[in-house]
Amino acid sequence: MEDYISTLFQDWAPSQMLDGFDTFLSGAIVTAAARWTDAFRGARGCFFTFHRAAPRAVWPSLPNRNFYLDLDFLDALLNHLATSGRRIVTIEEGLRLAADGTTRDTFVNFSIDDCYRDTYEEVVPLFRRHGVPLTLFVTTGIPDGTMSLCWAGLEDTIRSRDSILVDGEEIKTDTIERKLATYAALQTQWDGPAMDEHYAKFCAGNGVDPLEMREKHAITWQMLSELAQDPLVEIGSHTVSHPRISELTREEARYELGGSRERLREKLGVPVKHFAFPYGRMKDCGPRDFAIAQEVGYEGVATTTKGLIRPGPVPYAYPRVTLNGAYRTLLVPELHMAGASAAAARALGRV
Repeated sequence: MEDYISTLFQDWAPSQMLDGFDTFLSGAIVTAAARWTDAFRGARGCFFTFHRAAPRAVWPSLPNRNFYLDLDFLDALLNHLATSGRRIVTIEEGLRLAADGTTRDTFVNFSIDDCYRDTYEEVVPLFRRHGVPLTLFVTTGIPDGTMSLCWAGLEDTIRSRDSILVDGEEIKTDTIERKLATYAALQTQWDGPAMDEHYAKFCAGNGVDPLEMREKHAITWQMLSELAQDPLVEIGSHTVSHPRISELTREEARYELGGSRERLREKLGVPVKHFAFPYGRMKDCGPRDFAIAQEVGYEGVATTTKGLIRPGPVPYAYPRVTLNGAYRTLLVPELHMAGASAAAARALGRV
């Protein structure tokens, strides 16, 4: 999903230039700036979300790399938050702090939506090393094996090959520029109800085993069971099959919200108090869907409308800020925590 701060910068400051800001805004300077912002803006919470992460050496070669956070950048961000006195919390703790109304802290939550194998292999171990919590919003069709993970399979195939076949036509993918362009074009072309059909045809034409590819990227119930026992890991739900809830009938929406919650409780034996809407903007979920979430037992729901959590009464549907992997600089999350992304979203009419 689009990062609105990134939108503001992309016309005049490409990501390579923004990366350079960390050379200037480093160490004591960026920490001092963060503390000044906290003193000026007061107590608040910022809930970040992302989907995948990859090592810095791998990140540049990924055809859908903006979907991934650079693990070195994420490590630096966690260090920066600790140094600047920010408190990293679960969603449950963050909402409790906000509702209490007396906190003087700036608190931050990180959540991962979907949950792939790299959640288990890369991301949770990084948060463990820092001793801070992480929220996992799990799409249960991934460990259940009912989702094809076509986008992961498409990306993996493009990344590993110098050419691919699409509808019998050879497309060169021998440079990173061609890989990026090909992935973006096919993602746009396939997006919709027939995406799994497109992917099945693509796999057949390119000699790709879709089951093997899915297993390569999917998190398993065994992995999730291990993670669920970690006191630093909070488990939430992200539907059964990752649809846009606003486009479903009431019965379909209730199945996606309630079925995923019950499946997680059955398999992991943990309370599942929170739900994150796929896509999560105003056009993707609304009052009907929030009411369904309450009916099936959720205590709160996460969107991706940009905003901060302020001390006082907490809305049932609360905001989160999506971290775009293209901008590997501490400047961008600092702007998010200052509320700039929410202001930009409102100004651009993208909420």
